[in-house]
Amino acid sequence: MITIHNLGQHNSLINQFVSELRNVEVQHDRMRFRRNLERIGEIIAYEISKMMPYHEVEITTPLGTASMQLPSEQPVLATILRAGLPLHQGFLNYFDQADNSFISAYRKHHKDGSFEIALEYVSSASLENRVMILCDPMLATGSSIVMTYKAMMEKGVPRHTHIVCAIASIQGIEHVKSHLSENVTVWAAAIDDELTAQSYIVPGLGDAGDLAFGEKL
Repeated sequence: MITIHNLGQHNSLINQFVSELRNVEVQHDRMRFRRNLERIGEIIAYEISKMMPYHEVEITTPLGTASMQLPSEQPVLATILRAGLPLHQGFLNYFDQADNSFISAYRKHHKDGSFEIALEYVSSASLENRVMILCDPMLATGSSIVMTYKAMMEKGVPRHTHIVCAIASIQGIEHVKSHLSENVTVWAAAIDDELTAQSYIVPGLGDAGDLAFGEKL
């Protein structure tokens, strides 16, 4: 069974950062918007770090030695461009020796209002038997994450995958649960109940990529 962690259901600073992402009076400060996504990434990186393997190392100090438990490996940080970059940076701030992967996946809209997920670019380290952390700030329908995950399998099969988002929809989580394996954990700073006809999360926050980097043509 896929594990779901909704960090927003407990009182913590992560709710302050999510509230600023949502707030129409705050979110148009692009630097603050990006930094709040980065902060969320840092918090979830800390939580995931507790699940990584560790080993004991003797560290020499000016006054003696200390036995420390240090990470035995670094994860592969995978990000869907462009909206995932600030969240990715938060993880990179903590897993600062990690390998990195980048994926171009976006909604290709049609004149009738429908859309399909287009996947154009994958640049990745080997994932074979690694821990992969896959970042996308919004888990709406779940289609882009599932398609990206399956495309990444061409780079090797990870031992475990952590899917990380700032805000998820219930529908998106159900889609992930029905299409991916048991070796997946989903982390969300908040989970919302609805999707619009255009597949935007409600109440959500709007378009994360546009808010972080400006509107696209």
